[in-house]
Amino acid sequence: MPAIDSGGGHVRLRLDIAYDGTDFAGWATQAGQRTVAGVLEEALSTVFRTALQLRGAGRTDTGVHATGQVAHVDVPADALVHAYPRTGRPAGHEFLPLVRRLARFLPTDVRVLDIRRAAPGFDARFSALRRHYIYRLSVAPYGVMPQLARYVTVWPRPLDVDAMAAASAQLVGLHDFAAFCRHREGATTIRDLQRFDWSRHGDLITANVSADAFCWQMVRSLVGAVLKVGEGRRDPQWCAALLTATRRSSDFAAAPAQGLTLAGVDYPPDDQLAARIAITRDRREL
Repeated sequence: MPAIDSGGGHVRLRLDIAYDGTDFAGWATQAGQRTVAGVLEEALSTVFRTALQLRGAGRTDTGVHATGQVAHVDVPADALVHAYPRTGRPAGHEFLPLVRRLARFLPTDVRVLDIRRAAPGFDARFSALRRHYIYRLSVAPYGVMPQLARYVTVWPRPLDVDAMAAASAQLVGLHDFAAFCRHREGATTIRDLQRFDWSRHGDLITANVSADAFCWQMVRSLVGAVLKVGEGRRDPQWCAALLTATRRSSDFAAAPAQGLTLAGVDYPPDDQLAARIAITRDRREL
């Protein structure tokens, strides 16, 4: 891993990012696909005049949005001068000119909200304490307001939010979520689900889901399973019983990507970042 601000080495920058995932094939760079990381890497490489690779806190799927994605990039120290205007390094917010410049380079469906030098030991993915997701549904008979149509899933059937809340509460804690994760060879499915609750405001139903980390399609699968309870097709205890499975369950479908947004990522204090990486990389067992 490149050093952080090591003189003639590299300078690690932290980026806070938002995007509308509708027209992206997910976060991760893929050959021949329009992805969030790919678009950002192209813009950053153009500005810094060298090929750069971005590392994100969460690899969101096709169609998933973000208001609080976090990423880091390692920039060669001698290329950092390209971040500043011709008048030199600005006083105050060092990378505000770069934020403004990227706003001109990037398409309107992805924005870099802030850039700053990363603290020593910072890694966008492995230093994270938890990720926060929001899932939104509309049960309105007309569907969803046009201004929200790209970010809210239309649900055509009534939902019992109290039953959904009861089912979700039983899933909170440290468990093996194999039933809710698409299989990846060698990857653990043990996660600490720290929050999973529901609220309703008129016809808009919102889930808040937080965990130390999520495996592939876990949030959408959790929501999809609980929606079966909300429709009255399963009782709340059914979701908890799924925690005994050792493979992805075929008894429910993942909820559509459209309603899901990565809302934020939490990190420990700067002096605990390196220690957090060691904990995250340690393979977890129940």
